[in-house]
Amino acid sequence: MKGLDFDFVKFTITDVVDIVLVALLIYYVYTLIRNTLAVNLLVGMLIIAIFYRVVDALNMKLLTTIIDKFMSVGIIALIVIFHPEIRRFLLLIGKNAFLQKNKAWWGYLFGRKEIERNNLTRIKPIIDACKSMKKTRTGALIVFVKFYDEQFFANSCELVDAKISKRLLESIFQKNSPLHDGAVVISENKIKSASCILPLTDNDQLPAQFGLRHRAGIGVSETTDAVAVIISEETGEISYAKQGRVRMNVSFGELEKLLNKDF
Repeated sequence: MKGLDFDFVKFTITDVVDIVLVALLIYYVYTLIRNTLAVNLLVGMLIIAIFYRVVDALNMKLLTTIIDKFMSVGIIALIVIFHPEIRRFLLLIGKNAFLQKNKAWWGYLFGRKEIERNNLTRIKPIIDACKSMKKTRTGALIVFVKFYDEQFFANSCELVDAKISKRLLESIFQKNSPLHDGAVVISENKIKSASCILPLTDNDQLPAQFGLRHRAGIGVSETTDAVAVIISEETGEISYAKQGRVRMNVSFGELEKLLNKDF
C-alpha cells in the first residue's frame, strides 16, 4: 500500500511564528470582548455573513444586493460599534498589560492555589464591608471593571485612587458622606473613584422594588465588562449584576466565589 505523501505541507519558522501571533491576537481580542455585548454583536454579524453566502449561492439577486450594500459599510460600522473595545485594546498595548497578563497566566498554571489565596486576601475587605453595610442597611453600589476607562468615568466621578479597605468603603457609603450618592469603581486592586453617576438600564422587566442603585448597577454591566455589587438600603439584600443580569439575595459565600471568579 502506497504511503501518503505530505511533501506539499511545508512549515517554516516564519509560518510557526505567524500562527502563534494570530492565536495570541485572537486570544487577547476574546479577553477584551468576553462578558460584553460585543460578543452578541459579533455573533449577529457572523449570522448575517453566513446568510449572505447562502442567498448568494441560491442566486437571490435582490436580497443579495441589499445585504451586499449593508456589508459594504461594514468596516465603518465595526469601528463605530466596537469603539470601546478598540480603545481598551489600544490602552492594553500602551500599558504593556500583555506581559502582566502572561505572568498571571503562568502563575495560574504553576501556582493556582497561591493566586487564589492572594485573591481571597484582596477580596476580604470588600466582603467585610458588605457584611457591615448589610447589617446597618447602608445602600451601596460597588462596580468592578477589568480596564479602568478614565474617559468614561472622568466626567461623572470623584477620583480616589486608594488602597481597598473596609473602613474606606464604609465611610464612602455613609449617609452623611458627600460621596455616598453614586457608585464606587474598583479596578487594578484599587478604589479608583467614587460618587460615580452611571447609565441606567432600559430594561422594563425588572422587579418594581429595584431603584436607581439597582438600575445603575445593571446598566453598567450591560454596556461594559463590569460587574456590580448592590446593597439595598431598604432590606440590606445583596444583589450581583453581570452582563445585564442580576442575581438577588446573594449570600456572603456566593459573593466570595463570584468575586474570586470575576475580580
